[in-house]
Amino acid sequence: MATRILIAGAAGQLGSALLSEWRGRTGPHAGRFDAVGVGSSEMDITDPAAVRAAVMRFRPRVVVNCAAYTAVDAAEADEPAAHAVNAAGAGNLARACADAGCGLVHLSTDYVFSGEGCAGAGGYEPDDPVGPRTAYGRSKAAGELAVRSAHPAAVVVRTAWVYTGAARQGGGDFVATMRRLEAERESVDVVDDQCGSPTYARDLARGIAELVAVLAVRQTAPDAWPRPAGRTLHATGGGAATWYEVARAVFEELGADPDRVRACRTEDMPRPAPRPRYSVLSGGSWADAGLTPLRHWRPALAAALAEP
Repeated sequence: MATRILIAGAAGQLGSALLSEWRGRTGPHAGRFDAVGVGSSEMDITDPAAVRAAVMRFRPRVVVNCAAYTAVDAAEADEPAAHAVNAAGAGNLARACADAGCGLVHLSTDYVFSGEGCAGAGGYEPDDPVGPRTAYGRSKAAGELAVRSAHPAAVVVRTAWVYTGAARQGGGDFVATMRRLEAERESVDVVDDQCGSPTYARDLARGIAELVAVLAVRQTAPDAWPRPAGRTLHATGGGAATWYEVARAVFEELGADPDRVRACRTEDMPRPAPRPRYSVLSGGSWADAGLTPLRHWRPALAAALAEP
């Protein structure tokens, strides 16, 4: 009998990639998982009763929470809206999973850190102090605390700079935007003083699928699973780059002149929410947990742009 996996926020970048990953799996996990995706209309995580009813209805072995309020700039003007989903909603789902005895993988973000520096040369580690500087980051940091409090066996996975690059499908992530602008503009200005870990959604989905396979097998013995940094892991594409470097790489992959991308400073493009200057997350915790590291961002980007 296939193991039931419930994906909250299944219409988003990662949720969609996860559904595609599980429904198209081949190899050792083929046929072992029955992935069900729900959106806010089917399970509003801000409604505790609706969450509990959905978890009882689907009876999953593991829930993956991709549901989130991700409008970073809008959150500055309406922090309660972000908190309702990212903090209170995450807590609702964690309590329902704990009560039902199912595992939980909760997705979080680099925005929980200040983005002003790093404790180590390899990027932020899971146990580095958080210090969010945006409403969105504060809501996600509060969500992590709510999840850990309600479901101590849950796994929090922080990621960063997620993209699909799917411009033809109307994608709005950075890579998709650069893909579109290459066809529309003679040149584009992109900040060169923000550094992070570009993460291809399909690669992240494969990583989460591997993690869930481990959790599903060991759900009956949760203490047998490694507990790095209080069950917090970082999963991003390998390496690091600035947005300017990513944009140039997009142009190169499209056969366009990368010099059409012009470097600028963060101050040249003010936004309501301050952007982290440094968002590199160390992949050490992921590897230490016995999980396969995600690809380096550059070949992953080439694979994304090769998608039809």
